[in-house]
Amino acid sequence: MRFYTNLFTLSILLAALGCKEDPKQQPEVKEAVVQELVSPAGVSSSLPHLISNKDVSLLSWVETEGDTLTTFLYSELVDGSWQKPETVMQGTDWFVNWADYPMIAENNGNLWSHVLKKSTMGTYSYDVKMNVKPKGATEWRTDLPLHTDETPTEHGFVSVLPYNDSFFVNWLDGRNTEKNEVGERGAMTIRAAVISATGEVVQEDELDVSTCDCCQTTSAITDNGPVVLYRDRSEDEIRDINIVRHVNGKWTAPKTIHADNWQIKGCPVNGPKAAAMGNNLAVAWFTGAQQNPRVQLLFSQDGGENFQEPILIAEGKVMGRVDVLWMDAETAIVSWVESKDKLAVFTAMKVSKNGELSKKQVITEMDGSRKSGFPQMELVKEMLYFAWTDYAQANSQVQTVKMSVDAFTFNE
Repeated sequence: MRFYTNLFTLSILLAALGCKEDPKQQPEVKEAVVQELVSPAGVSSSLPHLISNKDVSLLSWVETEGDTLTTFLYSELVDGSWQKPETVMQGTDWFVNWADYPMIAENNGNLWSHVLKKSTMGTYSYDVKMNVKPKGATEWRTDLPLHTDETPTEHGFVSVLPYNDSFFVNWLDGRNTEKNEVGERGAMTIRAAVISATGEVVQEDELDVSTCDCCQTTSAITDNGPVVLYRDRSEDEIRDINIVRHVNGKWTAPKTIHADNWQIKGCPVNGPKAAAMGNNLAVAWFTGAQQNPRVQLLFSQDGGENFQEPILIAEGKVMGRVDVLWMDAETAIVSWVESKDKLAVFTAMKVSKNGELSKKQVITEMDGSRKSGFPQMELVKEMLYFAWTDYAQANSQVQTVKMSVDAFTFNE
C-alpha cells in the first residue's frame, strides 16, 4: 500500500514540476531586422530624397493639398529620430513627377535644394529652380536659376553633391529640343555646374550632346574629381550607361561603362546610381538588353577610368530603381526593386569587390505602380536608413525604416 501511496505522491510532484516554466525553453524574441521609424512626413506626402554628409542626415519630400498646392519639406535625423519638419517653399506651378523629384543637399552648414517649375502652360516645359540657405541664415532664398537658356523645354533629373565649399550639380537640359525654323528638334543634353553656397553658378559645362530624355542622372566625387553617369542615347537607339570624368580641369569624352547594347525606342525611366570612396567607384544600373531585365554592379579602382567585369545582382522580375553606397573600402550595398504579382519589393544586398554576394534582405513591399517612386537608401554610421512612398492607405505617405549593416550575411 505504501508503494502505491509513494507512487501517487511522486506523480503529483512530477506534474507540479512540469507546470513550472523553464526559462531555457522560452522562445527567443529576436529584434526585427528592419525597424520602423516614426515618419516626419504627413498624409499626401511622396517623393522622398535621403542624404547623409558627415554628421548631417536629411530627408526631404513633398506634400500636396488638392490639385495645385505643393509644399517642399525636410527633416533632420538626430540620434536616430526624425525631427520636426521644416518648410523650404510652397508652389502652385511646379512640375511634380514620380521619377524626377526635388532634392536637398548639405555642405558645412549650407543647404541647397531644387524644385521643377513650369515655364509655360505646356506639359513638358519646366525649369530647375534652386533654393539656398547659407550657414547662419534664417530663411531660404528661393527660385534661383540653375540655367539661363529660357527655352520652353524640359530641364530636370538633377544630381547634387557637396563639393569643396560649394555644390556640384548636373542635370538633363532640353534647350536643343526646341523646334528650329524648319521644324527640326535636337537631342536632350546633360550639363553640369559648380554652385556656390549663396546660389551663384560658378562654372557650367555641357557634358554630352545626346542622352536619354528621362532617366535619372548620378554623380560622385572621386579623388581625381567629379564623375557623372547617365543613360546615353545613340543614333541606333542604344541606351547604355555612359561616364564622363573631370580630370586635370577638363571633362573627358563620354565613355560606355559596359556594352549592354540595350536597344529601346522609348525612355525606360531607369537611371544609374554611383558612389565613391576615394578613387573606388561603384555603379549600379538596370538594363533590359537581350529581353532579360537585370540589375548589375561595376567596380572601378581608378575613379572610373577602368572598370572590372559587371556583377549580376538580380535578374528576371526586376524593375530596377537602383541605389548604391559604400559600406567600407571593400564592400558596397546595393538596393533595387523587384516585381511580385502586383507589388514592388524593395530589396538590398551587400556585395564585395571580389564579387561575393550576401543574402538579400527585403526592406518592404510597395505598390507595384509607378506612383511608389524611387526608394532611397543612406548609411549613417553602422545603420542603413531607407525611405519610400507607401500607398497602403487611402493617402500616400513617406515611410522610413532602419537596419543594421550586420543584418547582411554572405552566402555559405
